[in-house]
Amino acid sequence: MRGGNLSFKNKNALFCALDMKSIDQALSFTNIIKDYIDGIKIGMEAFYSMGIDGYLRLQDLNIPIFLDLKLHDIPNTVSSAIKSLIPLNPYMINVHISGGAVMLREAVSAIHESKDNRPKIVGVTILTSMNESSFEEQGLKLNIQDQVINLATLAADCGLDGVVCSPHEAGRVKSKCGSDFLTVVPGIRLEKTQSDDQKRTLTPYEAVRNGADILVVGRPLTKASDPMGVAKIIRKNIDDYES
Repeated sequence: MRGGNLSFKNKNALFCALDMKSIDQALSFTNIIKDYIDGIKIGMEAFYSMGIDGYLRLQDLNIPIFLDLKLHDIPNTVSSAIKSLIPLNPYMINVHISGGAVMLREAVSAIHESKDNRPKIVGVTILTSMNESSFEEQGLKLNIQDQVINLATLAADCGLDGVVCSPHEAGRVKSKCGSDFLTVVPGIRLEKTQSDDQKRTLTPYEAVRNGADILVVGRPLTKASDPMGVAKIIRKNIDDYES
């Protein structure tokens, strides 16, 4: 599936986070649920374990790929990294907005220099594993939601296509940055009682109601005893809101 001009069969897209090390496991798992999802996310754990060969085998499934490497470095390094990733034809890549305006503009410029494929580029705001206590540990006295909006505004001003944020902030991001500004939302849990290292979570229905464009779901799918059944439930949650 080629690049960022792709359109989804569903208004609100569901991406599965393949946070696993085995390419054979990733291929088998994706084939089980692919009729109920719109794309897959390949993060650092999977990409560093499977390598480019594994990535290309997943790409052969002809499904959009969000290459989630969270680039964050000096502007020239990030620009060069993006140019190295573009030939892999991801649907979307991401960078940390906290790298600053110069880095963000260099990243966007690297995308625009490509003649054959222009993946979407989104910026990471605040990781969904963080909460107010996490900020305090770093000596920061910031309101997380306000900081997410500040970072999203910077990303929009620098020409990014959207941001990665928690479902709690998606609506405010849309209000501030416009309806066409993508909100990519991890931290999706089927029940509010589920607890792990994710702090700022909502259910699929709540996330879509709150302005999420792309829902990224990992462990609720990959750790499920019946992943197809769970994928159907999530899809129905999303479709119930859309209808």
